[in-house]
Amino acid sequence: MTRIASISTHPISVPRPLPVWTAHEEIRAWSVILTEIRTDDGLVGYGLIHGAPMPRICEWVARFAEIARGMDALAHEAVWARLFALTSPRPGVMDGWAIDGRDGAMRPVPRGERTQAMAAIAGIDIALWDLKGRAAGLPIWRLLGGENRPLATYATGGYYRQGAANSDYAEEMVRFLDLGYRAVKLKTGAGSVADEAERVAAVRAAIGEQPDLMLDMNAPYDLPDCIEFARRVDPYRIFWLEEPLHWYLQPADFARLAAATPIPLAHGERELTRFTVRDFIVTGGIRYVQFDATRAAGFTEALRVAALAEQHGVIVAPHTAPEIHGHLVLALPRCTYGVESHGGADTDPLAHGLFQTHPELRDGFLHISEAPGFGLDPDWAFVERHRV
Repeated sequence: MTRIASISTHPISVPRPLPVWTAHEEIRAWSVILTEIRTDDGLVGYGLIHGAPMPRICEWVARFAEIARGMDALAHEAVWARLFALTSPRPGVMDGWAIDGRDGAMRPVPRGERTQAMAAIAGIDIALWDLKGRAAGLPIWRLLGGENRPLATYATGGYYRQGAANSDYAEEMVRFLDLGYRAVKLKTGAGSVADEAERVAAVRAAIGEQPDLMLDMNAPYDLPDCIEFARRVDPYRIFWLEEPLHWYLQPADFARLAAATPIPLAHGERELTRFTVRDFIVTGGIRYVQFDATRAAGFTEALRVAALAEQHGVIVAPHTAPEIHGHLVLALPRCTYGVESHGGADTDPLAHGLFQTHPELRDGFLHISEAPGFGLDPDWAFVERHRV
């Protein structure tokens, strides 16, 4: 048995030249937490976490590392189950002490910190999968029985910039097409319904009719406004509306929106487990599920979400991190669409700088390597240069 010896974190942040905004928040940097797991016999695996606040997530990784130390590093299901169990009350635990000693001396994760704890589990789980692939000498997609092929992808942009005009965002989308992308995703939702519809119209006019155009809305509207927005942008051949409704609206509200527009709905990146994703898939009317393994619960949970989606005829289109999620898409060709990118090194310097190699864009498709695990070999000089 190869046992977990240590789990460490490397928080990294690359400042943006100027701040940008989504409909929901300001973004001043590209940030990620690199996780590293080492075993007692010299194996190593790397994972990624996207979340905040980074110091608190790193603290949860360190706490979970104490629980996972000594466990079988190839038994990702057992590690996942043990850590996830700590997010709920457990019999025999009082005042933070496990009476029978099996779970370690740890209280259940406080309700207010579940998001950070689930992000920590994500980073540990992804690193264990990477380690497993390296131990087998196989890429994760092959370990899962997949076949390598070019992956459909799209470039996300159009983040709001102070003083930018609609024509500026349109030109940005055109530059993605010049790089070779055949689909683009535009940030929307920060303005009124009428203003945002004009912005979408300007982008469609600039990119032409052929490229697919997704809208990433970041939960800006209530149901009536979103129905009106969908009506206004429908003539522009929109591929999907992503996170269209306010954060507190539920699958029943998504179902009403789905019934009111022919534009498919996409959702899932902010969900923490398969259990909440399930309700959006089964009753929420979404056509694309965007569970993000790097934000919550990891690759193990992403596989469960994908299986559930396939059973209900919903397409998996993972949120960001193509170097991780590309392996999921390759392994499940019947129920997946593709992966999200953010352009080249100038528009996504973190993703292109963190690892020695990166999925390659050719002819509008991403190509995943044959390297073992996720193929993630960090550029340690880059890590040290941008370590938080």
